[in-house]
Amino acid sequence: MIILLDMDGVLADFEQGFVRGWTARFPEHPPLDPRDRRHFSIRDDYPTHQGAMVQAVYHAEGFFRDLAPMPGALDAARALADLGHDVRICTSPLRHYRHCVPEKYEWIDAHLGPEFVNRMIVTRDKTLVRGDVLVDDNPDITGAQVPAWRHVVFDQPYNQQVAGPRMTWATWRDVIADAAPR
Repeated sequence: MIILLDMDGVLADFEQGFVRGWTARFPEHPPLDPRDRRHFSIRDDYPTHQGAMVQAVYHAEGFFRDLAPMPGALDAARALADLGHDVRICTSPLRHYRHCVPEKYEWIDAHLGPEFVNRMIVTRDKTLVRGDVLVDDNPDITGAQVPAWRHVVFDQPYNQQVAGPRMTWATWRDVIADAAPR
């Protein structure tokens, strides 16, 4: 089975990294508690007048490279590969990509090694990528094609409104088995 794993919010802890970056840059403004997030785009959870501040955090050099792994993510990604699945990292870059794209590669290399770097797919449109399952925290993935993969939503506070298969790294074994093509 081809399993596509999103990076930010699935393998890498975007939320913790954002809170850390926000607190360092803007100590006079408390960050939003990640459990209170309600939108996939973090900019939509902050007041409009703080939009540039939000972007400054995740556009900063080192932001993506320094994200911590999600608990259990690295072991699960390796276990999926060890089970014989074709595991690919399918990640979308920011439109302001100067640091984002190379740092995503650096992150995968540092945490999963060169064999996973060779399995990276960086695309703005995940519907163009073939696979059996896409594990992604984005609750609404759209693009140019009807996806060939089944979307498994990686559980986050901002995607609770979505029905369908969902998982965490604590539940991945059962969910991936149920999401397999029949």
